[in-house]
Amino acid sequence: MEGERGEWVVFQVAGELDLVTSPAVRQHVHKAVARGRHAVVLDLSEVRFCDSSGVGVLIAARRLMRSCSGRLRLILPAQGARDGSHVNRVLAALGVRRLFDVYPDLAAATTSTAGPLSA
Repeated sequence: MEGERGEWVVFQVAGELDLVTSPAVRQHVHKAVARGRHAVVLDLSEVRFCDSSGVGVLIAARRLMRSCSGRLRLILPAQGARDGSHVNRVLAALGVRRLFDVYPDLAAATTSTAGPLSA
């Protein structure tokens, strides 16, 4: 689930981001910050379902990273995972998609010169 790409800590999340799995994602992000890592990428390209708990953990991660002058980037491919990007649709429907720096893939998310996709 965790890897590194230069200065970035990368967490790959797959399957469902919900009440059951969200606490683990939150814990991983908190542990990274506690280790002094302030550049985090959440790869959500393989997430098939995201509920309000998942959205809550993303917003909390954003808040945590901002509080320590860190950076949070999400990977949500333009075409989404094989069945479409459920997370992208959920974030857009709730009006919070614009809060996140979203990238189409790991290479773009971990390149400092790459700009995020527009909302």
